[in-house]
Amino acid sequence: MPNQIITDVENNAVERMQKTLSVLKSEMAAIRAGRANPKVLDHILVDYYGAMTPISQVANISVPEPRVIMISAWDASMLNVISKAILTSDLGINPGNDGKVIRLVFPELNEERRRDLAKQIKKYGEDAKIAVRSIRRDAIEHLKKCKKDSTITEDELKRAEDSTQKITDNFIWDIEKIMADKEKELMEI
Repeated sequence: MPNQIITDVENNAVERMQKTLSVLKSEMAAIRAGRANPKVLDHILVDYYGAMTPISQVANISVPEPRVIMISAWDASMLNVISKAILTSDLGINPGNDGKVIRLVFPELNEERRRDLAKQIKKYGEDAKIAVRSIRRDAIEHLKKCKKDSTITEDELKRAEDSTQKITDNFIWDIEKIMADKEKELMEI
């Protein structure tokens, strides 16, 4: 029967690694890969009557064409505020505001921009791998402390270290797959 302490440490590590993976997925979704993806607007906040609010909470966002995002503000007075927020963001797209809707037209990516985005993908992936390895290190340190306190045996420690390493390897593989998929999406356009 597995020791409850080991189970708790491993479950905690898995939970933290899953959070790291979900952060990586949201970072990857925000990378503009030449086609319109409403997720690129997730990190842009607008001043909505004194409160900084995501665009998706003050407007309807749609993708009528593969390379166009259309933003329909629920309050027409918000169109200029949304346009300014997009201009000051790191999105690199000029919003077209016709008084009723805002259109974001995503240009084809040139080779230099693709290389820059590929570097960004690698950076996000490496940051996620570092985070996962740090979680593994914390879990193993906790297990070693439990061994020192005599709450687990030497054999249990060894099995738990092996198990934690397998969990870590699986998450690293997932991170590499996410990176490869995003790079493939970036290069196929």
